[in-house]
Amino acid sequence: MKRLFTILCLLLLTLSANADRVKVRLFTNNSIDLINISFDLGTYNLYGDHSTLIASEVGNDKSVELTPNGKQVHVAIDGYDYGSFTSITFSATDTACILCLNPRNVKQRTYEGNLEVSVGKNGKLLLINDVEFETYIAGVVQSEIYGTQSDIFRVQAIISRTWAMKNIHKHQAEGYNFCDQVHCQAYLNRCVRPDIMLGTMQSSGMTIVDADNRLIETPFHSNSGGQTANSEDVWRAALPYLRSVPDTFSYHMRQSEWVKVVDENKWLNYFASKHKLDTANDSIRNELLTFSQSQRKVRLCGIPLTRIRTDFQLKSTFFSVLYDSTSHRVTLSGHGFGHGVGLSQEGTIRMVGLGISYDSIIHHYYTGSHILYDESHPHNYVENYIKQIAQIIEEDKQQSTQTKSKKDDWLGRLFRIRDREEREEVYDPSSDELDSDWQYDW
Repeated sequence: MKRLFTILCLLLLTLSANADRVKVRLFTNNSIDLINISFDLGTYNLYGDHSTLIASEVGNDKSVELTPNGKQVHVAIDGYDYGSFTSITFSATDTACILCLNPRNVKQRTYEGNLEVSVGKNGKLLLINDVEFETYIAGVVQSEIYGTQSDIFRVQAIISRTWAMKNIHKHQAEGYNFCDQVHCQAYLNRCVRPDIMLGTMQSSGMTIVDADNRLIETPFHSNSGGQTANSEDVWRAALPYLRSVPDTFSYHMRQSEWVKVVDENKWLNYFASKHKLDTANDSIRNELLTFSQSQRKVRLCGIPLTRIRTDFQLKSTFFSVLYDSTSHRVTLSGHGFGHGVGLSQEGTIRMVGLGISYDSIIHHYYTGSHILYDESHPHNYVENYIKQIAQIIEEDKQQSTQTKSKKDDWLGRLFRIRDREEREEVYDPSSDELDSDWQYDW
């Protein structure tokens, strides 16, 4: 038997139908003037200006420091000066490689894949993660939702994958596909939890489409407060799959309820000065002080609730007004967190806990949509991957009290499992094999 499984191992995480790799800008909202890079797993080759080899097979015993030097990036490895280049590329020598990024005055993060560093227009470092598409999706799932059950992560992976494939060129003019913030999707670390990777891989090849098999927009929010919003109530377009639906599953969760107290004068003066309402008029004043929503509304005294939410920094537009004439204070009693359109994440968490299937959850929040499964995916490979991740999760449960080191990271363990499986292959004497068929450098 030829070592076909070895070749399949090198295809790890390249399972997206329309995108093998993506480029994601990191630390988008930070000004990075110094970053220290170390190596948690595997080794990297460092290139300057894409083709000049600076150092080869740099691993966990090395530390690289990068700083902007005019329009170039200055490189130092373990304190030794290697000069300045227009760009620096960290190229992974294997699939299982992890970088640890430690910018000055910014919380440390880790990422898989390659890293490209240059100097941006602001004179600060511009960092771009060149990474496998499904690895990116798993990192997004970890950044965007909480929970412990794999179907929670499966649902988030499906909607995040759909959004990414529909918006793959969002930042094309800037030289990358996505940023790491909610302007695109949060991507604040590599996926460090095997259960999140399991849910992601269980959804592999799945996207959400409309009746014409076109990818849909898949907005989501933390909590609907009990009712989702129509897309045109928040944005301009009325989309048939983004309809307001009852959502009792979002009750009694972390972000179900909120309260904000505002001084009466501040509340009324806002409408008088900014929106030119006559707050001395009893009818207008009464509406502003007794406004109530048992079901979602769009406006208060003709003012879009989305505008009021922004100006008062409210968690949602789904609120009612309670006025205390004694203290002259206005209490905004609200429901939910976020814009309210599309999928409620906490509603999803509750539904999974109740045993509702992942596809039913998606159909509940995206009206009339359906899940499209890409039949071109390597099904046997995906199933084997899922089995191996499940094995790691089970081992973690049995060794929950043991302290783990970096070598115990699930990605490294996965590759050790695969290496062991390969070395236990049964010899097939009926096939013509060469010694070179059994040589592979890990």
